[in-house]
Amino acid sequence: MLEELKERVYKANMDLVAKGVVIYTWGNVSEIDREKGLMVIKPSGIDYDKMKASDMVVVDVKTGKVVEGDLNPSSDTPTHLKLYNAFPQIGGITHTHSTYCVAFAQAGRDLKALGTTHADSFYGDVPCTRSLTKEEVENDYEANTGEVIIETIREKGYDVMAIPAILVRNHGPFAWGKDGASSVYNAVVCEKCCEMALKSFALNPEAEMPQYILDKHYYRKHGPNAYYGQIKKRQ
Repeated sequence: MLEELKERVYKANMDLVAKGVVIYTWGNVSEIDREKGLMVIKPSGIDYDKMKASDMVVVDVKTGKVVEGDLNPSSDTPTHLKLYNAFPQIGGITHTHSTYCVAFAQAGRDLKALGTTHADSFYGDVPCTRSLTKEEVENDYEANTGEVIIETIREKGYDVMAIPAILVRNHGPFAWGKDGASSVYNAVVCEKCCEMALKSFALNPEAEMPQYILDKHYYRKHGPNAYYGQIKKRQ
């Protein structure tokens, strides 16, 4: 079942290792088949160097039940499911414990939009959520992690695909995209932007970027008038 999707999700997970944003078992990628209502996700606690495409687990997006797979799905599965059910635009999700993103999450700091590298992928600050309460941690922790992400996105009122990442306070980053591969891309970019921001603030604690630069760099890559890359000329 969903063999092509399993292969894509496997490759997306392995790309996290190749890009240097996960070690040991510290990450997971999923992708959803909206038509079938099924999600494929990395199994829980399996080393990347031992993992195969056939190890990927198929989960029903509505019920959360395993449909196919001999291994337990990622412990973060309930978080992924919450996001897929809340935001139909999302097609893939990545979670890591990458160093610089986690530093911002542990400090409870938003990732400020300081430069064009950030603006190429994120149309504004990448927010940090509040901490989960004791009750939220002790009862349905992973599902409540999804809820606090949803809460933050809705309170901020931003387009979930224009800022396709978030930092969960005291935990780490979640990123998403139109599929698993693009969610990995956004996770890697978020990590590099956190690294750049941390070093920028070390040099200048008042660092900032004007809105017009953010606008220029975001919209030259996104939207109907984008012109970055090999765009076909309009007739």
